[in-house]
Amino acid sequence: MGNFGNKWNKFVEIFLLQNGYVKVLEGLQNTLLIAVCGLIAGILIGTVIATVRVIPKYKRLPRILNAVCSFYVGLFRGTPMVVQLLVFYYVLLPLLGVKMTGVQVSIMVFGLNSGAYISEIMRSGIQSVDPGQLEAGRAVGLSFSTSMLEIVIPQAVKNILPTLGNEFIALIKETSVVSFVGAADLYVAFSFIGSNSYEFMVPYLVMAAIYIVLVLFISLLVAVMERSLKKSDRRN
Repeated sequence: MGNFGNKWNKFVEIFLLQNGYVKVLEGLQNTLLIAVCGLIAGILIGTVIATVRVIPKYKRLPRILNAVCSFYVGLFRGTPMVVQLLVFYYVLLPLLGVKMTGVQVSIMVFGLNSGAYISEIMRSGIQSVDPGQLEAGRAVGLSFSTSMLEIVIPQAVKNILPTLGNEFIALIKETSVVSFVGAADLYVAFSFIGSNSYEFMVPYLVMAAIYIVLVLFISLLVAVMERSLKKSDRRN
């Protein structure tokens, strides 16, 4: 017990007296920024891809777009996140002459990766909506895109809300790999504290606790949103 007390005191010394908390706050900010922006970009990309993939394939253009979207989804679902980060940061961006920070690259890659997964989630959500809803929209004179955006997709989002919550949780946890491209996340912050105290047990335990709190908060938020949507459904 005394040994753990010494480890804890070293952690507190670095955290408080040597401004370790500044790096932790910066890491937490970057972790949330990458995950939230990645999720938003993923929802936008995923919705577009899912819409393309459910469009009837009677004409040539929808078939071409569907093939492109299928390739995109297969590419990002078939490679690990860390590989995508390394390829973008160290290969593609230098070849294109584009300079981006580690955080900016992480947001972009997380958005592209999440878009591939959310497209499949959204596609299943769209297919779970009664086809009569789309037909009713078309019957009253709405275009296909308007019917999808105003009638089908809002209902699909209700159906897939828990799965979107799981995707957000997965993004939060996967931010631990962004240190490979120089982004300062929670892992980097607590590794800094461990390196300066020559003791990693307490910093990594605290880091794990922060991740658990974030996941529990997101789970609670999703549960509240689900209950709110169910109440609105009952009122309607």
